[in-house]
Amino acid sequence: MQDSAVKTPVLKLEGLRRSFRQGGREIVVLRGAQAELYPGQAVALVGPSGSGKSTLLHIAGLLETPDDGHVWLNGRDCARMDDDARTAVRRAEMGFVYQFHQLLPEFSALENVVIPQLILGKSKKDAGVRARDLLSSLGLADRLDHRPAELSGGEQQRTAICRALANRPSLILADEPTGNLDPKTSEHVFHELIELFRSQGVAALIATHNMELASRMDRVLRLDGGVLVEITPAAVR
Repeated sequence: MQDSAVKTPVLKLEGLRRSFRQGGREIVVLRGAQAELYPGQAVALVGPSGSGKSTLLHIAGLLETPDDGHVWLNGRDCARMDDDARTAVRRAEMGFVYQFHQLLPEFSALENVVIPQLILGKSKKDAGVRARDLLSSLGLADRLDHRPAELSGGEQQRTAICRALANRPSLILADEPTGNLDPKTSEHVFHELIELFRSQGVAALIATHNMELASRMDRVLRLDGGVLVEITPAAVR
């Protein structure tokens, strides 16, 4: 883990508030949530179902606008950028990993990792080199030409992780990234995911219900009553 005392936070969430109307009733999800994430840190986001973890991830990922508060990414307040600017920030500086891999079914593993780079303007040659390096680092060198349906669940999720890292983001947001895998595969993929994030120097915020996996991350944030409370990893075991 990097020394946060001498680093600028990659992500700073400041005073986030979010509520929804349901049947004439206001449901408050976030009540001034705030946190800072630093380069090379893997941070678990825990809390019961319905506590607002997905809403928090959507706001941090500039997919949703808070009612109040700020989302600072590498020193820029991005929460209220226009749609085009938010999309540009997501493509260049963020990577997303979901519970279900969401790979493009008609393309190979290699192509799924190449395409995000082409969208950002990288040459096909350079994109291919980067994709091969990432996929090979997760043991997929012999699966490059396989489409998602030809890959195992673990291989699909490894490919999705490589896709998230393809454009060298500074921030990864993951929502139950191993939740759709059997326990043994989940263990392997989780270990590879954390080590790869650390080696790439990215900050990662990972929502999970798996307390054993959360306990092995650098930090743990619990969403409790709409605010983020930091707890020690050992406390969630």
